[in-house]
Amino acid sequence: MSYTKYKPYPTLEMPGRRWPDNRITSAPIWCSVDLRDGNQALPTPMNSEKKLRYFNLLKQMGFREIEVGFPSASQTDFDFMRALVDGGYITEGIVPQVLVQSREHLIRRTFESLEGCKTAILHYYLSTSAAQRRVVFQKSRQEIIDMAVSAGRLIESMKKDAGADIRLEFSPESFTGTEIDFALEICERVLDVHRPTPDNKMIINIPATVEMTTPNVFADQIEWFLSHVSCRDSIILSIHAHNDRGCGVAATELALLAGADRVEGTLFGNGERTGNADILTIAMNMYSRGVDPGLVIGSINEIRSIYEDCTGLAVHQRHPYAGELVYTAFSGSHQDAIRKGLIDYEQNHPEFWEVPYLPIDPGDIGRAYEPIIRINSQSGKGGVAFIMESEFGYRLPKPMHPEFAQVIQKKTDETGRELVPAEIMQTFTEAYFEATAPLALAGYMIKSSNGKTVVQADIEVNGKARTVENSGNGPISAFFNAIKELGCGNFKFRTYEEHALGSGENAEAVAYIELVAPDGRAAFGVGRHHNTTTASFKAVLCAINRMTHQ
Repeated sequence: MSYTKYKPYPTLEMPGRRWPDNRITSAPIWCSVDLRDGNQALPTPMNSEKKLRYFNLLKQMGFREIEVGFPSASQTDFDFMRALVDGGYITEGIVPQVLVQSREHLIRRTFESLEGCKTAILHYYLSTSAAQRRVVFQKSRQEIIDMAVSAGRLIESMKKDAGADIRLEFSPESFTGTEIDFALEICERVLDVHRPTPDNKMIINIPATVEMTTPNVFADQIEWFLSHVSCRDSIILSIHAHNDRGCGVAATELALLAGADRVEGTLFGNGERTGNADILTIAMNMYSRGVDPGLVIGSINEIRSIYEDCTGLAVHQRHPYAGELVYTAFSGSHQDAIRKGLIDYEQNHPEFWEVPYLPIDPGDIGRAYEPIIRINSQSGKGGVAFIMESEFGYRLPKPMHPEFAQVIQKKTDETGRELVPAEIMQTFTEAYFEATAPLALAGYMIKSSNGKTVVQADIEVNGKARTVENSGNGPISAFFNAIKELGCGNFKFRTYEEHALGSGENAEAVAYIELVAPDGRAAFGVGRHHNTTTASFKAVLCAINRMTHQ
């Protein structure tokens, strides 16, 4: 690898830059370029049916400006633009955008595609970078300016006869490879042709056609451009960032801090090479900081499903906000923090969402809490307890969490994979409810004698019937004292908790009892029954049985 063949990117001297102190407080104008930039980057471009389905999705999401194609470069794109117009799909408030190079025959063809359209954005562009001027066009700066001015004049002439509200957009393509003074100069000459006003603004689009620098330098360029352009109040400054350095979202956000008004991008960042800036991520970033993103994105699963079906691309499992695993915690410490954070949020109703490891409430975008925590060999006690409570209603006592986590870890080590909730419940059942030997409860009676509670219990010991009886301060202590007659060990109580499992007359009781042996060994037992006392007796026997097999 020969790094010396690459040169550093030039920076701007801007000691008074203002953008670092700014904040994003409102949504920009959004423009989706999925149907043009995104579509042309697909291994198999969308057919008309899929493009229409995608177009309708974008409308439902609240996009008002949608770049629908490159009608002068493709008969398919031309026909799609005509289908939108003739089929009445361009409803009130929707503005289709079409892209065209700064060449006469292509501009004329583009206007043909717009016949009958009430309003549209005609987006024309010309590559201005030093490399493109030298290698592709073999033209000087002035010759490139002349090309742009000539295209602008033709567009102005044809716009008068179009019979429609044709708004204009110009892009100095390859802006990131263009000298900043030349980018400003060519835009100024284009603005001289169109003469926008504060009431009739023109879009100047700044494309990071190839991302070449860090986002802060791009923000400097945007602030510099806006502070030097002659008619700031008459333009809408648009950003079109690509993701070659993996910073498309960051570059767009910093450009907004620097004063940009409009963002072009795609859903999930689809586009040439490494893609475009991901509009969904940018919008959700705003949402997560209390800013209305101006888009309807509450059904992220539906958006992802349509996207994947139409494009043939898969959204990565770790994609911000939308990925299958982004609200899933495998780490034990993360699981415990999430569980406690959700409990705090549900019980205390704080003003703002603040749950560890969850930047937003998954429910806001149609995701559920259930898959947040999943269990594998890296999981901890908090995650296991969360699954048992959220999925099955078992509120394990806190001292029991480490014990059951060890049971689960043993299982995951054996299987070498993640356990789904049903498998966790099955493991719980095997470890506690099926711990019925050597002692099993066959029946019991409770009576009072001399102010004491007396329990007479029928116990099966390795399948043989035994009857024991003793007294205590209550049914559980009397039963426990009776069990000692079987010679099963001099255990002591350390923990006892119980709760209802479900609600209504058919609800069961669940009891948790921890016993400690003289040598310090401890084990929990769990009992479940419609009768609370029976559940407690079963829990005592379960704990003894589990201790016996340790």
